[in-house]
Amino acid sequence: MDIKIQAIHFEATQKLQDFIAKKVGKLGKFESEIRKVEVSLKVVKPETAANKEVAIKMSLSGKELFAQEVCDTFEEGIDKSVDSLIRQLSKYKEKQKNR
Repeated sequence: MDIKIQAIHFEATQKLQDFIAKKVGKLGKFESEIRKVEVSLKVVKPETAANKEVAIKMSLSGKELFAQEVCDTFEEGIDKSVDSLIRQLSKYKEKQKNR
């Protein structure tokens, strides 16, 4: 699985990159056909509290899944986005079983 991290308008720390790699790596337990994961981090309107936007696009063989969250911290956004992708993966796998 190829993980690409893009930080828009700021520099992501190594600690944040390691956290993202660890959390996104857990998706591999649920699906072995994951080709690529693109994580986009962005700070929106710095004067507000919930200003960290996280978008994760995951490419499977023939299918793309997407999750986006706006939270107080990037870590919280990553957690929520990964949880959302896990739910999407389980629905996708259930549909594949029924075919």
